[in-house]
Amino acid sequence: MDESDLVGVRDTFPKLMALNAQRFGDQSAYRVKEYGIWQSWTWSEAHSDMRAMAIGLMSLGLEMDDHVAVIGTNRPELYIMMSAISAAGGVPVPIYQDGVAEEIAYVLDHCSAKFVICDDQEQVDKVLDIQDRLPDLRQIVYRDPRGLRKYTQDDLHSLDSVLKLGRDEAASLGAALDVAINARGIDDTCVMLYTSGTTGRPKGVVLSNRNIIVTAKNSAEFDDLVQTDSVLAYLPMAWVGDFIFSMGQAQWTGFCVCCPEAAHTMQTDLREVGPSYFFAPPRFFEGLLTNVMIRMEDASKWKQKLFHKYMAVAKEVGPRLLDGESVSTSQRLSYAIGNVLVYGPLKNTLGMSKVRVGYTAGEAIGPEIFDFYRSLGINLKQLYGQTEASVFITQQPDGQVRADTVGVPSPEVELKIAENGEVFYRSPGTFVRYYKNEESTADTKDAEGWVATGDAGFIEKESGHLRIIDRAKDVGQMADGSLFAPKYVENKLKFFPNILEAVVFGNGRDYCTAFLNIDLGSVGNWAERNNIAYASYQELAQHPQVQETLQKHVEEVNLSVAEDEMLAGCQIHRFLILHKQLDADDGELTRTQKVRRRIIEERYGDLITALYDGSATVFADTEVTYEDGRKGRVKGMLDIRDAKTVPVRTKQVAAE
Repeated sequence: MDESDLVGVRDTFPKLMALNAQRFGDQSAYRVKEYGIWQSWTWSEAHSDMRAMAIGLMSLGLEMDDHVAVIGTNRPELYIMMSAISAAGGVPVPIYQDGVAEEIAYVLDHCSAKFVICDDQEQVDKVLDIQDRLPDLRQIVYRDPRGLRKYTQDDLHSLDSVLKLGRDEAASLGAALDVAINARGIDDTCVMLYTSGTTGRPKGVVLSNRNIIVTAKNSAEFDDLVQTDSVLAYLPMAWVGDFIFSMGQAQWTGFCVCCPEAAHTMQTDLREVGPSYFFAPPRFFEGLLTNVMIRMEDASKWKQKLFHKYMAVAKEVGPRLLDGESVSTSQRLSYAIGNVLVYGPLKNTLGMSKVRVGYTAGEAIGPEIFDFYRSLGINLKQLYGQTEASVFITQQPDGQVRADTVGVPSPEVELKIAENGEVFYRSPGTFVRYYKNEESTADTKDAEGWVATGDAGFIEKESGHLRIIDRAKDVGQMADGSLFAPKYVENKLKFFPNILEAVVFGNGRDYCTAFLNIDLGSVGNWAERNNIAYASYQELAQHPQVQETLQKHVEEVNLSVAEDEMLAGCQIHRFLILHKQLDADDGELTRTQKVRRRIIEERYGDLITALYDGSATVFADTEVTYEDGRKGRVKGMLDIRDAKTVPVRTKQVAAE
């Protein structure tokens, strides 16, 4: 099928699903693990369910351009439902399932959602609790009936009943559904996704069918994704990445989307699925490597020796083999032996034996971590994207994979760098607008379609690769005029497995300071192996040996930062380890785990003051939100430590 068939045949998800039912009818479209058993939907079954769901929604009163919220974990029925919503003329609006009631209320009210599709009782209860604040809401549909038997609201329906209604009304409404499907085209709205809201309220990003489907087509062709590939869908359905992978690329290529049984079984399910296409944020890969190294510390001396011997071979040979470079016969033989003894079993344990294309994005990943996976023969690459771009702005071509760049422009994407260093792009994936927010739309996208990313970076002249330095709004100056780029330093700190999160301060000040969060899994394992008892996160974080270990990490980062003449002034002079983990429920992180810097500065102003006034300790008293919504307080005395820094030629750097 040539490219001209995009319009009219493959320009919406309902049309793509109908085509896939013809081309790949008996092939698996979706798989999910329920009660320990993998269940499948073929493309024919998925298409049939989509039509029934769409007719059911129409029978319940769904009208053209109505917004329909979808709240839940990754489930085939919910992916099929999003296509059904489009088929019936509506617009799907996925919402983060771990959002608290207040966050969900804002989105439902802002988009004037007429229907809400819930995964289970937890999500239904959230919606019912705020229903009186949602005058536009008419119907609620739930997938999992457990716990909902005695709920008697007239506007509450099970998904099974909607399917039955759709099949019962197929004869009378089938033609109307066909009309609705054919009425939608390439430039109609495909989905509305809400931003993470790092600097304020989330914004509704309106994405058209052209945005999603052309981007899915281009990115799939870039990496030669085909119908026989598979992906594990475990990231939030409300995140644009999951939407482009599990909806866009899956429907364009026809590959299978596999859903884990639950969040805590994800790693086990990953091993069972063995996907050929896989995405995870850097934190996931860092956590996996931490677990591998912890297990090796508990292994026998012989196994440790074997592991380190062949990992040294892998580090030298693995990336070169992936990039198609020549290696000697002896190196190839050593790597083959290592693959039998170490790499193969390790990849199988990680669930990555069949990964042909792997991506990471969202934050910088440590070079050592990046190289570790590539040395095993896992084709891990980096991409750079945004919700407003339908994800893809840059990708790394095979043979040009590096840890210090995010790749070259994706197909049909144009890049330019403004005078202040901010990265701009335009592409077929460029969003239509922010919903009900013309001012922000105009601030972000100009009349020629160029979008301001908010990130500072530069394009390498020789390679054409893009390098990202920091968020443009976070880049500032120290008091002496030298460059301040907090994320550059924060990412270096988070390369250490003991450090989960870091927030660096220093704009307009004489020197930089930092808040740190320990990684409870990594540090807790160290405490267990050394017979160190602790009763809470706070107690472990303030343990003298933990403090000393993190001080060494900070000082090691200072040595690294000092080597960069432009950023040498960003060394950390003083730091403290927070008494609690930064949490999205407390508004400190977004739902995609990005730091909300301004909120942290406001919330912990007294701690920041103590970092700069010479205090050796500071008392912290912070309100926290528990998973069940209850409030509490965490209090404690925090140590503030001074870190060694490398002297820099401040005046010379400032003058340059």
